[in-house]
Amino acid sequence: MSLTQQSLVNLPSSLKIGKLSSRLHFKFLFLYFWVQALRAMTKIFTLFFSLLLLGTAKAQAVTEPLEVKEVEFDFGTIAQGKPVYHYFQIINKGTTPIKLDNVQATCGCTTPEWGKDPIAPGATDKIKVGYNAAAEGHFEKYVTISYNGNASKQIKIKGSVWKAPAGSAPSNASVTFLKQTMQ
Repeated sequence: MSLTQQSLVNLPSSLKIGKLSSRLHFKFLFLYFWVQALRAMTKIFTLFFSLLLLGTAKAQAVTEPLEVKEVEFDFGTIAQGKPVYHYFQIINKGTTPIKLDNVQATCGCTTPEWGKDPIAPGATDKIKVGYNAAAEGHFEKYVTISYNGNASKQIKIKGSVWKAPAGSAPSNASVTFLKQTMQ
C-alpha cells in the first residue's frame, strides 16, 4: 500500500471520495495534508528550539572563568586575639588570563593577601585570608574577589572565638624542674 493510499485510509469519512465532488475533494485533501505537514514541522521546531535552549543554558554555566575550590572555611573555635589564616585556592577555568583587581574584606579584623600577577588559563593561585578576633562569640566574615574589571566572587570565613585568660598561664612544676636539670 502506498503512502497516499495509507493516508486516505486514515482520512475522516467526510473527506472520502463519493461524498464530495472531485474538485472539492482535491482541495480538502490538499488542505488536510498541509495541516498534517504543519503539525509535523511544529513538532520539529519545538524539539529544535528546546535543544537550542538547553545548549545555551549549558554554555552559560561554563562561562564563569574563576573557580574557587572552597567558598567557605570554618576555623572552628579560636582564641581571642590570636591571628589565624586560611588559603583559598583559585583556578582560572577560562581561556584568557585573569587579573585580580581587588580582594576586600567586610571589616578590618579580616585581612586578605593575593598575588598581583595575572593568572594564566588553567593555572592556580592562592588568596591568604587572615582573621584576628577582638571580640568573643560567633563570627562570619565575607571577602569579595573582584577580577577582570567587572566580575566578582565572594568567599566566607566563620568560627567561634573564646575569651583567652587575662593573665599568663600558671607555672608548671615539671617544666621548671626540667629547666633546672638541663642547666
